[in-house]
Amino acid sequence: QVKISSIEGDTVAVYFSASWCPPCQRFTPKLIEAYKELTSHGKSFEVIFVSGDQDEEAFNAYFAKMPWLAVPFSDSEGRKSLDERFEVNGIPHLVFLDAKTGEVLTDEGVEFVSEYGIEAYPFTAERIDELKEQEKAAKDNQTIHSVLGTPNRNYVISNTGEKVPIVDLEGKYVGICFVVNGYPPVVEFTPVLAKIYAKLKEVGEKFEVVAVSLDSDEESFNNSFSSMPWLAIPQGDKMCQKLVSYFELSDLPTLVLIGPDGKTLSSNIADIINEHGLDAWEGFPFNAEKLEILAEKAKAKAAAQTLESLLVTGDIDFVIGKDGAKVPVAELVGKTVLLYFSAKWCGPCRAFLPTLVDVYNKVKEKNSDFEIVFISSDRDQSSFDDFFSGMPWLAVPLEDDRKAYLKKKFKIRGIPSLVAIGPDGKTVNTDAKTSLAVHGADAFPFTSERIQELEKKIDEMAKGWPEKVKHELHEHELVLIRRPRPYGCDGCEEMGTSWSYNCAECDFDLHTKCALGEEKKGDEVNGQDAAAEAAAPAGYVCEGDVCRKA
Repeated sequence: QVKISSIEGDTVAVYFSASWCPPCQRFTPKLIEAYKELTSHGKSFEVIFVSGDQDEEAFNAYFAKMPWLAVPFSDSEGRKSLDERFEVNGIPHLVFLDAKTGEVLTDEGVEFVSEYGIEAYPFTAERIDELKEQEKAAKDNQTIHSVLGTPNRNYVISNTGEKVPIVDLEGKYVGICFVVNGYPPVVEFTPVLAKIYAKLKEVGEKFEVVAVSLDSDEESFNNSFSSMPWLAIPQGDKMCQKLVSYFELSDLPTLVLIGPDGKTLSSNIADIINEHGLDAWEGFPFNAEKLEILAEKAKAKAAAQTLESLLVTGDIDFVIGKDGAKVPVAELVGKTVLLYFSAKWCGPCRAFLPTLVDVYNKVKEKNSDFEIVFISSDRDQSSFDDFFSGMPWLAVPLEDDRKAYLKKKFKIRGIPSLVAIGPDGKTVNTDAKTSLAVHGADAFPFTSERIQELEKKIDEMAKGWPEKVKHELHEHELVLIRRPRPYGCDGCEEMGTSWSYNCAECDFDLHTKCALGEEKKGDEVNGQDAAAEAAAPAGYVCEGDVCRKA
């Protein structure tokens, strides 16, 4: 027991955390490291842990790893009072106090420690402003050394462990590539970048890549770095975390491009590479002139697109039916083809499948020149086989390189997704799922002209609908409005477009058919319920009627 009056420290941090909280588990080691460094340097600093654990056993196990003090777990009233006093709405939460006056220095301690570490001490607003000014000055005077090096390290490393002096990178274009071992978007991006890297080296361009690993352990770092032909900042180097803040990292993959003068040319060229694939090397060094050339080439490619150019690769000129039967792509030429991006693990995909099967059967009854090709994001053959068994259409095999190409080409960020290819092989609709969900089989052949025709019919019908309605699902009056973008119906929980009955105050919407009683809420499995049946893999998050890359 430590008397509060005897706590030493000009600055005291109150740390709200819990052992069950993954973000807390990631942040606590950073705070421990900062605490040990500050105390070892004689800084006047203390931390008080306020637990959010459910039981004392969990509290004891978590607190045992911490080198500081804690409010006793038994003092539930004291912990609750602190939660309320500092308005703790989420954890980890770190409040810095002036120990002499009790004044709150900042309640953004988690951000400050994550971004600046011990450099933020004593965690006052003045010190943070000072650091931001230093950051701005560093960016104004940026060099390749200030980006990659530290006072104690003037080199980066190869995957064989060789130390490569940073001075060797002067005068080159340098890509700063943020990586995480096993993270799907990074795993998909790395081989493409490696081919572009090799091509640029082959044609003599002065280009290098330096990986910045966000892995927390050396084994994960080594697993990913061993397959990379470029350089890296050593694993665990504090510069890795600093660069996250410095370049305001918000997405993965991210490839920052530094010019020969050491200045940042682009905060992220990964999107360009994802869009153009291996052809992106022709856009190097990705200035406006070269990007215009890439765009023109992409337009020409799109104009020349055929179904075969999408689905035929080398000797692989087929898709599969049931029992693995090979169906030549040539048999699909001249048809309207929907590319169906989906997976069994995705709850919204399982919820959408019965609707798609119903539409497929209705369209096929009247139009033989129609087909769907399933492109799976499943992780194993048994899941693929089980999900595909409920589909009356064709598929690209699970282990097939065409899948990655098609996902990149059509920028598939979430599933389920439907892309419509017309009889001439050109793309006619990259969001056929919304068209189909709203208009059903009537949306065929999914062209913009057909959708506009259907929208006009709905607009004519809207003239006969009441301007306002009262509905049992909502307490306020609902107003008929024209919707410029798709929305989710709070009644049947399906997508809608064009018109809705809306409560602006509550952000509540009903399809017109739901609001007017033309259709009662179905008992189909919705995305949220279905999602409970299987977990999304790393790199994805399922919300509403779609699973997206996180």
